[in-house]
Amino acid sequence: MRLNKLLPHPLPRIYLISSGEENADMDSRLMEQLRLLPRSIACMVQIREKQLDTQQLLKLALKARNTDLPEGTLLLVNKRIDVALEASLDGVHLPENTLKTADVHQNAPNLIAGFSVHSHESLRMAEASGADYLLYGPVFDTPSKRKYGPPQGLEKLAQLCRATTLPVFALGGITPDNALLCMDQGAYGIAALSIFGNTARLVETLEQFDQIISS
Repeated sequence: MRLNKLLPHPLPRIYLISSGEENADMDSRLMEQLRLLPRSIACMVQIREKQLDTQQLLKLALKARNTDLPEGTLLLVNKRIDVALEASLDGVHLPENTLKTADVHQNAPNLIAGFSVHSHESLRMAEASGADYLLYGPVFDTPSKRKYGPPQGLEKLAQLCRATTLPVFALGGITPDNALLCMDQGAYGIAALSIFGNTARLVETLEQFDQIISS
């Protein structure tokens, strides 16, 4: 596994993405998720709230940063390098369409930089842009991604994992029932949004994933 920065610990292998439905005037589901994280399970957590304005997003990011999180948990924000720096987050995640203009390491060399990729071409661009990890998917069918076409599938996941030394997180329709299939294809970890939204079962779900990934 190659990283552009020396981290105190390896990247966590479970990647939680926020709902995209945070309301600045209501109690935050993300904050509830963060409070529920088991102390023994470090996670990557991406704040992906595109609907919030800068001040709202910064307020949420600062609240997340000031939460007592399990050791090794890393906080990232979608696209907003400025917010990541202002809130002292650990990194930023960028969509595939920003690959050609990515300048994370030039402007913020200490931030972890992740990229979404959907092809080998975008993989090479992410590597050239200094990516520290990749999100690849959707691997399996998931309602939120159907408008973009069919899922990539396990074979394409395996091909991408073989083509890079970067950690690859499998995304899209990931459950405890199919997570091991992704790991068997070379995925470093798993990423998900919807399955982590059920806070009543969040601890159980995280423990299931942790057991599968660690086995």
